[in-house]
Amino acid sequence: MKYRKLKNSELNRLSVTDFKNSDKTPLLVVLDNIRSLNNIGSVFRTCDAFAIEKVYLCGITAQPPHNDINKTALGATESVAWEYATDVLTIINKLKADGVKIIAIEQAENSVALQDFELAKNQKYAVIFGNEVKGIQQSLVNAADYCVEIPQVGTKHSLNISVSCGVVLWDLFKKIRL
Repeated sequence: MKYRKLKNSELNRLSVTDFKNSDKTPLLVVLDNIRSLNNIGSVFRTCDAFAIEKVYLCGITAQPPHNDINKTALGATESVAWEYATDVLTIINKLKADGVKIIAIEQAENSVALQDFELAKNQKYAVIFGNEVKGIQQSLVNAADYCVEIPQVGTKHSLNISVSCGVVLWDLFKKIRL
């Protein structure tokens, strides 16, 4: 079998307006205290790819517009809805009050392996990703409904935040939409 790489014009890309009006995957992404502007931009791009409903930027996490975010986001900060909040727990408590289930992505006692995590039908979820060095604050792990871990077998047991986000969102997207 031969393969032919598709041209950009064949990718059926949505316009920003069409994207904003399209059906979204019932997932929210919460970035807490992310230091790297490139990581933030990469997360936006991943959220665009999987039609994520919204991104919450919390704590020290930088906000668009910023050249270093834009460099990796490639315009996704214009398509993906986002909101900034100084205090992440305020956002988490608001989401919980709205019936959203909270998933902390962290290595923790009694965490569920990502491949074993089951989603409920017709349920919206918020996925929290934490600081590149310290991970998710314990108070957020405590506030979460679930703690999910990406299984790793290498020597580092650590993935870049944008890589973790891509792995998790792809897995959850498959379980919801495919």
